[in-house]
Amino acid sequence: MAKRTKQASPALPSREDIVAFIAKASGKVGKREIAQAFGIKGGDRIWLKQMLRGLEIEGVVDRRGRNVHKAGQLSAVVLADIKKRDRDGELIAEPTEWDTEEHGPAPTIVIMPSRKPRPGMPVAGVGDRALLRVEPLKPGDIHHYSGRVTKIIAKQRAQLLGIFKAIPEGGGRLIRVDKKSRERELLIRPGDEEGAQDGDLVAAAHVRHGHFALPHAKVKERLGSVKSEKAVSLIAVHTHNIPNVFAADTLAEAERAEHASLSGREDWRHVPLVTIDPPDAKDHDDAVHAVRDEDESNAGGFIVTVAIADVAGYVRPASALDREALERGNSVYFPDRVVPMLPERISNDLCSLRPHQPRPALAVRLVIGPDGRKKSHAFHRVMMRSAAKLSYQQAQAAIDGHPDEVTEPILDSILKPLWAAYACVKKARDIREPLFLDLPERKIELKHDGTVDRVYVPERLEAHKLIEEFMILANVAAAESLEKADTDLIYRVHDEPSLEKMRALSEVLASIGLKLPTQGPIKPELFNRILRSVEGSEHQLFINEVVLRTQSQAEYSAENYGHFGLNLRRYAHFTSPIRRYADLIVHRALIAAMKFGKDGLAPHTTRAELIEVSAKISGAERRAMAAERETNDRLIAHFLADRIGASFDGQISGVTKSGLFIKLDETGADGFVPAGTIGADYYRYDERTHSLRGERTGETYRLGDRVHVKLVEVAPVAGALRFELLSEGRYSRKPQGGKGGRAPKSSRQTRRGPPKVKVKRKSRTR
Repeated sequence: MAKRTKQASPALPSREDIVAFIAKASGKVGKREIAQAFGIKGGDRIWLKQMLRGLEIEGVVDRRGRNVHKAGQLSAVVLADIKKRDRDGELIAEPTEWDTEEHGPAPTIVIMPSRKPRPGMPVAGVGDRALLRVEPLKPGDIHHYSGRVTKIIAKQRAQLLGIFKAIPEGGGRLIRVDKKSRERELLIRPGDEEGAQDGDLVAAAHVRHGHFALPHAKVKERLGSVKSEKAVSLIAVHTHNIPNVFAADTLAEAERAEHASLSGREDWRHVPLVTIDPPDAKDHDDAVHAVRDEDESNAGGFIVTVAIADVAGYVRPASALDREALERGNSVYFPDRVVPMLPERISNDLCSLRPHQPRPALAVRLVIGPDGRKKSHAFHRVMMRSAAKLSYQQAQAAIDGHPDEVTEPILDSILKPLWAAYACVKKARDIREPLFLDLPERKIELKHDGTVDRVYVPERLEAHKLIEEFMILANVAAAESLEKADTDLIYRVHDEPSLEKMRALSEVLASIGLKLPTQGPIKPELFNRILRSVEGSEHQLFINEVVLRTQSQAEYSAENYGHFGLNLRRYAHFTSPIRRYADLIVHRALIAAMKFGKDGLAPHTTRAELIEVSAKISGAERRAMAAERETNDRLIAHFLADRIGASFDGQISGVTKSGLFIKLDETGADGFVPAGTIGADYYRYDERTHSLRGERTGETYRLGDRVHVKLVEVAPVAGALRFELLSEGRYSRKPQGGKGGRAPKSSRQTRRGPPKVKVKRKSRTR
């Protein structure tokens, strides 16, 4: 490349040069690294930005925050599932998170032996989930990457999960819960039932068998009757390998823990902080307080205090409590149980901010200006004493003029200042304009016997928004303080939507007559304009869900690329260390950076270790979300099992060539209508309009259409529902062949017979 002179610019690299550089780079690559490599300066950086944008639109490269990599290429550290052994006995893995719609089949990773095996490190095997350091292999190799195991996230349990079906002559069969298993049924010999009754959910183990015999198993544990909803969450716990029994040394360590002392802490027991939580909450890890700022230079401003349980004072690095907390990653919440990250001695006692009891906390005082913006903040390690334990409904009722015996004495002194401070910070929130999705969050309420009582949408109160906004302010302050101290940390990040997902959104909007703006950067404001345009229309709920699907998935990362949904440049989870390991890491980092004690993040903690922890807890979060979602599906299926033949209103939430996915209004349950049962016509799938259209009649069912359906089949264990359409579709043209038209209902019901129930869930979370 020619030397740069004042008279002429150097030759700019070709697109092939840039793609080759991105593909070969071993570390992170962004616009700055590419510019440095090719000597691109000044106005030529605009050309580079446009070039990278063009490569992304073409699908040649993918972007992650400010970094780019070759499309479909794995990062240096990847969370992967070990799938099988090849003919040479090598372990073969695939990335746990891989979007086949965007990138095609998942790449395969051949696992290489560790160069320096660590003493006591378990050996990886088929079925395990592990963190791998990967390197691309040469083109033409049978596999795409080689990888070395750095940590095993979850060992495959040597057990099977299924429903026991008794046989009159003794023994029975195990019907596997795992629908993807090749061995759907296994024989249980007489004497191997371990007391299991017909219909019991059981854990079993494979038993050796001959080549030509039916595979068989032995029951190891009865988990309960599948007819009881109390057993439903156990299916998710076992199928997702969620650790749900604490080790003996972990429990012993928790029991030995003693109440924290005032030593090394500021005494804040006089500050009237209060906790505001759901009415059934058992652990309380955040408390709030607000007063008007008396500083004349901040007239109209507030001092908001957020105090968070000091879990780091009890859970020390490398302890038994710490190792198990990292393995769990987070607490998992089911309608009938909680699988906690920490034992109850820690989560519900020593660290829970119980009213009128001294508790250690990390607190941040936030100085809020009259415009609602944070002017400054300061962290403190304190001993506090909660003045009251309130529920959202209780606090809101007091503000609305209906105080009770608990809220009456603190209404003017504590609650009203909190609401006044929230009204102030809300100004800045509205200007910032984070993504606002209006999606009902359905709750399942159980009876005392464990059966479903009702499915309902709780009211979204101003009290919820108040706590949410104060927690966001505290999380931002934590990230800012650690960055200022030049301390590595784990961020909560959320990337902007990919171009592929934006194109898909554009097609969906076009199908209902809306146009997606194509000019300017992608910001939350863009989606909010779309959501406002459908507010109050029949498409409101549907478009909110489509916009949610368009979003990338939030995750934990040692690299900061901002939080798109909240429209924040830096953000870290700090406010829930009882139930999230990421928050515990941030607490330790603050303790070390602020010199609050010797129980902070170890000084030798490396960025590479934080990268591994981030990948691990992101995987645990996705595991928990899947388990919670599947459990809710199964519970609702149980709830609807005795309503076969009933009709429901709903909306088409998905369209494939196989049929339609329907979301019911009443419960939010998802079900399937096979294409073969729709009518006597042949329905073709139109990918552009997301619809099924009859060839002869022109009858069309489109994504987002309102429909009336009848429930015809329920598979409670799978959480699957099958519907029959009762309402007609749209007609885009006159029927062909004279009378034509819609087939009579009888022919629609008998055309192909009832197909198997299908399950498909597609969701994104922020």
